[in-house]
Amino acid sequence: MENFASLLHGFGVALTTYHVILMMVGVLLGILVGVLPGLGAPNGVSLLLPLTFTMDPVAAIILLTSMYWGALFGGSTTSILFNIPGEPSSVATTFDGYPMARQGQATQALTLAFLSAGFGALVGVILITVLSTWVANFALRFSSPEYFAVYFLAFASFVGLGAASPFKTVVSMGLGFAFAAVGMDTVSGGLRLTYGFNELLSGISFLIAVIGLFGLGELMITMEEGLRFDGIRARVKVRDVLKTIATLPRYWVTLLRSAAIGCWMGITPGGPTAASFMSYGLAKRLSRRKEGFGKGEPEGVVAPETADHAAGSSAILPMLALGVPGSATAAVMMGGLMIWGLNPGPMLFIERPDFVWGLIASMYLGNIVAVLMVLATIPLFASILRIPFAIIGPVIVVVCFIGAYTVAGRPFDLWLALAFGVVGYLFKKLDYPIAPLVLAMVLGDKAEDAFRQSMIMSRGSLSIFWSNGLVTTLMLIGLALALGPVLSTLFGRLVKPKASSAVA
Repeated sequence: MENFASLLHGFGVALTTYHVILMMVGVLLGILVGVLPGLGAPNGVSLLLPLTFTMDPVAAIILLTSMYWGALFGGSTTSILFNIPGEPSSVATTFDGYPMARQGQATQALTLAFLSAGFGALVGVILITVLSTWVANFALRFSSPEYFAVYFLAFASFVGLGAASPFKTVVSMGLGFAFAAVGMDTVSGGLRLTYGFNELLSGISFLIAVIGLFGLGELMITMEEGLRFDGIRARVKVRDVLKTIATLPRYWVTLLRSAAIGCWMGITPGGPTAASFMSYGLAKRLSRRKEGFGKGEPEGVVAPETADHAAGSSAILPMLALGVPGSATAAVMMGGLMIWGLNPGPMLFIERPDFVWGLIASMYLGNIVAVLMVLATIPLFASILRIPFAIIGPVIVVVCFIGAYTVAGRPFDLWLALAFGVVGYLFKKLDYPIAPLVLAMVLGDKAEDAFRQSMIMSRGSLSIFWSNGLVTTLMLIGLALALGPVLSTLFGRLVKPKASSAVA
């Protein structure tokens, strides 16, 4: 009941004319970011973030989250109409969405995608509403050792649960820690990794890194692939939309299963991409119409879209309550909160309840606005993709560099953004995950401070991380996740010779 009363207060904060206009603007910008190749939700949010510095934090976060929803919907649009996933998490939608569109069922595919996405996002927001206060109250028991254990658990989760190679994840995370350490040490005051560059005294802004990694890096890949846009023209008819809405309840099992997968992958660092692929794979395995998957099966659109948006929305929960983002976009938003002077974590619920519950309420409203607006604007944004890439590409480059310059107004940041663009390009080519690098850049300083404070408390003894049941449990789970891939590999090597000898 306490959460329900807080949510009603949040609706009072969010439901103003100004905030609804911001939601609409954010959704439109997000759809544009989602449909344009080379951009994406993390980069779109990071480009918009400098423009929110003078805004009220509630209005700013409403604008950013609305852009996030719009970007996810935009990625679905290009997946279905052009067979080009605007977001990595929309790749699975192309498997059946594009074949449906080629069969003349573009309206049905788009409607199923958007309604499923709206359902998944709604389930994720309900999860945040129900659990956020409990998680925040639980986190109030934390001191420095517990916070370090939570950060360690987050890093270990990327190693143990991530889709990429554990070695590549560790390398990516290590680079993120190195970038986070650049500048002045907050404890000793010494300089680290500046190499004589005065511009690095204040450290490397994660915004610059994200613009380069997600924006310029993706653009380099797109240019190399010589992307062409051969799309299907879609005109959304109200009658077809209503017919498709009537068919949605028949997929209720897929909707619930995919939403559960998405929420779990959002709270843990699995992320929307892993959630959409996992949900699609399960739907195909458990469906009675397995042979239809890949040829235009509607369930193949419902499953990944539901999981994608459920993961995207539920990733906000650990970011708000624990200060641990569940996705790359949540990490960028968390950086924005810190820039606005807000500290993500349990105290945020006590010090700024208007902000927290205004954000949660706006997530309900923002998703409704997003579903309605994306259905109304599909023809407009689909036509944008018919503009030659030779025109779109340079526009994206200009937007990225303008965003990088607006962070601090330093020309040096343009070179940094370009350098991170090369890093992002190499990561994509070598199949290294970027999300762990961004997470390490955002949480690196906080994890280091928590560790050093713990060492001061214990006079240099690591036993403080095993001093009570809570911190011991968190550390053991983290160690199990971090060492899991190594142990499973060793176990597999031990079992294989025994199996071979038994056969012989």
